[in-house]
Amino acid sequence: TSERDMVLMVRRGVELALGEWSFPSGFVDRGEAVEDAAVREVMEETGLSVRLTRLVGVYSSSGSPIILVVFDAVVTGGTERAGHDVLEVGRYHKGSLPGLPFPHDQAILGDWLAGRGRDL
Repeated sequence: TSERDMVLMVRRGVELALGEWSFPSGFVDRGEAVEDAAVREVMEETGLSVRLTRLVGVYSSSGSPIILVVFDAVVTGGTERAGHDVLEVGRYHKGSLPGLPFPHDQAILGDWLAGRGRDL
């Protein structure tokens, strides 16, 4: 199995979806580039350094203030460990992921698997 076939996931230690497996995620700080926020959040949640390789897509819903900017990345270093907002870090084969808790997760996964987006 290639590393590119694996998905890094975290078991959430905060609400919403406490205890569920999800993609590493977080909020962009004021004045922070979204790319820098993505790299920072992965480090904070998993202990791993990543290099972003592709913008997968931007996802939002009417009536929700949340905008998801999703990147594909490769691990470049660090030591895998659960950060302050997560209970556990895991890697799953792209064909056997645990249930995904959030509304846009299936679209994100489908776009990633199809190779949609823009290379960085």
